[in-house]
Amino acid sequence: MRDGCRSLMTAAFVNVVMVNMLLTTLIDPDVVAGCDVTAHLFISAPKTMEALSGSCLQIPCNYSIVDGRGFDASQPIAGLWLKTTPELKNVVFDSRHEHHIHPINITGALKEKDCTTLFLNLLTNYTDKYYFRIDSPNYKATAVCDPLDIKVKDSAWSPTVEIPADLKEEESVTVTCSALTPCPQYPPELTWNLQTDSQRHIKEKTDGSFITKIQKNITLSDSDDGFTINCSVRYPVNKGENVKTAETQQTLSVSYSPKNTSVSISPSGLVSVGSWVNLTCSSRAKPPVSSFSWFRISKDGDIKVADGDFYSFNVTENAEYRCTATNRMGNQTSEVIVLHIKGPFDGSLPYLAILGGGFVLICLIICSLALLCWRRKKSTNSTAQQNQARTIESLSTEPESTTEENIHYGEIKFTKKASTSSAQINGGEVDTIYAQVKV
Repeated sequence: MRDGCRSLMTAAFVNVVMVNMLLTTLIDPDVVAGCDVTAHLFISAPKTMEALSGSCLQIPCNYSIVDGRGFDASQPIAGLWLKTTPELKNVVFDSRHEHHIHPINITGALKEKDCTTLFLNLLTNYTDKYYFRIDSPNYKATAVCDPLDIKVKDSAWSPTVEIPADLKEEESVTVTCSALTPCPQYPPELTWNLQTDSQRHIKEKTDGSFITKIQKNITLSDSDDGFTINCSVRYPVNKGENVKTAETQQTLSVSYSPKNTSVSISPSGLVSVGSWVNLTCSSRAKPPVSSFSWFRISKDGDIKVADGDFYSFNVTENAEYRCTATNRMGNQTSEVIVLHIKGPFDGSLPYLAILGGGFVLICLIICSLALLCWRRKKSTNSTAQQNQARTIESLSTEPESTTEENIHYGEIKFTKKASTSSAQINGGEVDTIYAQVKV
């Protein structure tokens, strides 16, 4: 008996609840706990939007009516925004009033089903779910199935640097830096280290929201590998009186063929016949070099002799070698390296050459000095002779009064003549007379 009473009471209670819900729906079809009934009003807008405190948020919005009975576009239409409450009665904006709980403005033409809305001077406590509502004399509906989740944050969003996935040398690519633009009335400013004259572009996305971006076309080379792109963004807030900044860094990864391919030899210099020589090939590449090949140069062309970056062999003769480095991007061949064999006199030849050169140099110096002395002596003799000639000439031309007389004394003998005509002198006496002779 008791169980039967309980069943009747439970059934009655359920019926009362269902009647109350039905009456509530008939009175106000928007008073529902979630989207569990057939809705009449829908909006086309992003499901979630983020905003920056101190800035604004533009919400792209269009509405549609499924059951339009009672809706008359010629009648005044009011647009409302409501916050999440159990009864959806927390109205924060009503277009029919001048004063609102939140600074909101519907910029779209409601008669044309455009419900685009601008939230102004956002605060972090504005973070919530919002519902759009139409209110006219004969039609009222809330888009209960299309809530808009708004999140207001204090810090700026980091910009996004977009780079193609597979970068290769000699390839032309477009690099883009973009930033969310929830408030196109005060767009952010973007700068980076690629160029200073990048033009800012504001672009509308498919969902009606906006982004700001800058772009640059670059032709890649191996020197761009590892280059870090720095992109910074500055968001004006409080009507441009302050800014909030953020930065993003991204490093380029460029694939390139082998570069700076070279060969080293050990031991260096002259080598003896029968000794071992090690050749090493090195190269810079991305991805790394996949193979090294060694070639010996001959009059008939290059002859491949080994693979790998290291080549060791026994010396038999003079030869020339080079290596080729290869990866998936290409290959590069090194310069030729020459291997010289040491001869039997190669060890003393440099010293003999030095000594011989020194001896020749000394001989040249001695010969030069002798020649110089001979020329000086000849020049001196010639000068003396010229001076002597000038002296004799001057003596012959000077007047007698001024010339010193040299007096020489000579002996002159006289004989007395005989009384006869005979020319003989027979015991005659000889007189000596000295006379002055002027020379």
